[in-house]
Amino acid sequence: MHIKEFITTIPVKKVTLRDIVSFEKTPINLLIAVMTLLFLVLFAVGITTYILHGHHAYNVTKEHPWGLLIAVYIFFVVSSTGLCIVGSLGDVFGFKDYMMISKRAIFGSIITIVSGFAVIAFEIGHPITMVIYNILTPGFTSAIWWMGTLYGLYMTFMIIEFVFLLKHNMKMAKIFGLTGLLVGLAAHSNLGGVFGFLNARTISNGVFYPMYFILTAFITGIFLSFIMYGFKYRLKFDEKATLLLTNLAKIQGLLIAILMFFVTWKMLSDVYGGMPNRAEVARHIFSSATFWAEVFFAMVIPLFIILKSAGKNIVGMFWGSLIGMVGIFFMRYNLVHDTQLKPLQMLKTSEYQLVPTWIEYFPSVTEVMISLGGLGLCLFLYYMGTKLFNLDE
Repeated sequence: MHIKEFITTIPVKKVTLRDIVSFEKTPINLLIAVMTLLFLVLFAVGITTYILHGHHAYNVTKEHPWGLLIAVYIFFVVSSTGLCIVGSLGDVFGFKDYMMISKRAIFGSIITIVSGFAVIAFEIGHPITMVIYNILTPGFTSAIWWMGTLYGLYMTFMIIEFVFLLKHNMKMAKIFGLTGLLVGLAAHSNLGGVFGFLNARTISNGVFYPMYFILTAFITGIFLSFIMYGFKYRLKFDEKATLLLTNLAKIQGLLIAILMFFVTWKMLSDVYGGMPNRAEVARHIFSSATFWAEVFFAMVIPLFIILKSAGKNIVGMFWGSLIGMVGIFFMRYNLVHDTQLKPLQMLKTSEYQLVPTWIEYFPSVTEVMISLGGLGLCLFLYYMGTKLFNLDE
């Protein structure tokens, strides 16, 4: 079968413009629609500002080169990998109770990574040139080169898997789904390696982050599954959805408990011994409001909801997942910012007249607009997907 013929046989719903703009006009739906349009407008304004002023529109500096856009990019690609893991439970690993979410989760993994790429494109500066040099001059010893290459392959495999799921070709969907999952896990652990390989930044250096990224990806994917199904069923879940989400809640409880165990020992090992540029950064992180927002929103509150009802409070977990995603955002922002808190030794002597104790950073308006635009793009693509494709089992 030729590629053109293959593409033309993809089952797509026949929709008109009226079908696209028509939806149940409940207050929550109207709020989401207005918010999505507002975010897309902000995206356009942010991009225009960036085109006119370049990186001067951002508050990143030589001392703090990674800013909000890097954190939002990580937020989206982590979400993508997590949804890929959730979607693979059914069509790749054959757990029948999870088949009903496979298409929706895999589609979610595609739109989240597309949104992540849309945001990072305006951080790179010359994304097209980067792609060309990425192909012509591969840097096999560069973790960032591997990250870009693996995520590009991962997105390709996810799209192919999704097409086969739409065609109900489960054999081919399983093959590409398994391949995409393995490549996605490799890409995601490699993303953790980008931080783990930072020898000059001792707070992040080590083997913790490659494993941490996979664990938090799965947690994020389950949060998003609750959110997607909560809006789909309007919190009135049928028997199959209740069984699925109850099982996911129990898995989530275990994953969050493991995450809390990992983070506790990571922070204790950072503080213990008073290692220069590590212990003091860890103590500074302990005093940060965003760190405790991450702990309570992404870990404590969702775990409390799960333990209180043994995973059976599905409506509670929907709200807990919304709170959890706020915590996941702080988790990604903290990861990027905390890594750069302490000035490097060479910068202390060459860049400053008065040596700062900490490097302060707050996102610019342009960075915030582009970041919110990425969320608006994700919401818009998901809405379009519900109109164009049958995302149910």
